[in-house]
Amino acid sequence: MPLAGRRIVLGVSGGIAAYKAAYLARRLLDSGCEVRVVMTETATEFLGEATMAGITGYPVITRLTGHPLSVSPHTELARWADLIIVAPATAATLARFAHGISQDALGATLLAGRAPVLVAPAMHTEMWEHPATRRAVALLRADGVHLVGPEEGALAGGDLGFGRMVEPEDIVAAAAGILSGPLEGVRVLVTAGGTREPIDPVRYLGNRSSGKMGHAIADEAARRGATVTLVTASSLPAAPGVERVQVETALEMEKATAGVDADVAVMAAAVADFRPVVAAERKLSREDGPPQVILEPNPDILAGVAARDPRPFLVGFAAETGGLERAVAKAARKGVDLLVANDVSEEGSGFSVDTNRVTIVRPDGTTEAWPQMAKSDVARRLWDLIAAEYRPSPA
Repeated sequence: MPLAGRRIVLGVSGGIAAYKAAYLARRLLDSGCEVRVVMTETATEFLGEATMAGITGYPVITRLTGHPLSVSPHTELARWADLIIVAPATAATLARFAHGISQDALGATLLAGRAPVLVAPAMHTEMWEHPATRRAVALLRADGVHLVGPEEGALAGGDLGFGRMVEPEDIVAAAAGILSGPLEGVRVLVTAGGTREPIDPVRYLGNRSSGKMGHAIADEAARRGATVTLVTASSLPAAPGVERVQVETALEMEKATAGVDADVAVMAAAVADFRPVVAAERKLSREDGPPQVILEPNPDILAGVAARDPRPFLVGFAAETGGLERAVAKAARKGVDLLVANDVSEEGSGFSVDTNRVTIVRPDGTTEAWPQMAKSDVARRLWDLIAAEYRPSPA
C-alpha cells in the first residue's frame, strides 16, 4: 500500500472544483494517509474550512500569520509533507507556482517544500489553452512537478470542454504512483525500545530507551513503500502499514526477529545485556533483606542477524556516553554495514527526547557526524543513506 502512513498536504485553490477536494481528502484518509489542508482565501468561498477540518481532524491553514499553533505554518507544513497535492489548481495558482510567487499560504507552502508536488488543473478550456498557461505548465514540468489531468467534461456555468479536474480516485492513483519509492517491495526489520528483564513480578532490569528513534525509522520506511516489521518493547504507536510485534524481554525479541525475513535490518532497540538467572515468582519483600540477583548474558540479537545467510543490509545502533571509541570498535566487530552512534549523556541526544545527534560509523572506522535534528529527520536522512547504498541480493 504505497499511501499507507504517508503524510499528504492537500492544497486547495479557488475554483468551483474545490468541492471535490473534500472527497479527495476522504479518499486519501481511506488509503491510510494523514492529511493536512492549506487553502487560498478564495478557495474558502467555494468550500468551508470547517468541512476540511472536520474531515481531516486538523485545523486548516489559510493565512501566513495568525495561526494559533505556529509562527511559521507554511514551513512546518512543507517539512512535514511526503507529497503536496494541489487540487484544484487554477490557472492563477499554476502561474504563481511556476514563477515562485508566494503571496498566500498555499504558494508559500509550495515554495518551502522539498517533497514531490502533484497538481490537478481545473479551469475553462480557453484558460487551459492560453499561451500563458501553457508556458506555466511547461515550467512546472521542467521543475519536476507532476500533473494529472485535466480532462474533458462539464465545466462551470454549464459549459462543456477540456479543463475539468479529474476525479479524486484518479488523483489518489497518481499519488500512489509517485510515492512508490525506492523501498517499494523491500522487506525491512526494525527493532525498537528498551527490553525489560524481570527480577520479580513487579521489578525489572532495563534502560531508559523510549523507542522514539526506532519507531521513527519504522514509520519512515513504511512511508517510502517498504514492507515493515517492527519488533518493539515500546508502547508508542506505529504508523499505518507497519506490522507491529510487541515484546518485553531480550529473549522475546530474539525469537520475534528470528521469524522475520528481511532485506534490510535496522537494529535500534536498546537490548539489556544481562538478565536475572531466576526471576522470583512473588514480589520480593524489604523485610527479607537485599536480594542476591545473579545475572547471565542475554543473546546478542545484532550478531544473530549479522550471521544470517544471506545477510540483510544491516544497521546497528550504539548508545554511548563519552567518545566514539567503543562505537568504532563495535562497528568493526559486529559485521554491520552502518552503525548509528549517539552520546546519550549529551543534551538533546538522550532518551525520551524528540531530537538526536548521531554519528554514522562504518566498519572501516570512518565517521560522519550529523547535526542535532528531530528524530523524524534523522530517520529520513538515514533512509536516504540506506537507499543509496543498499543493493538487493541477486535472485
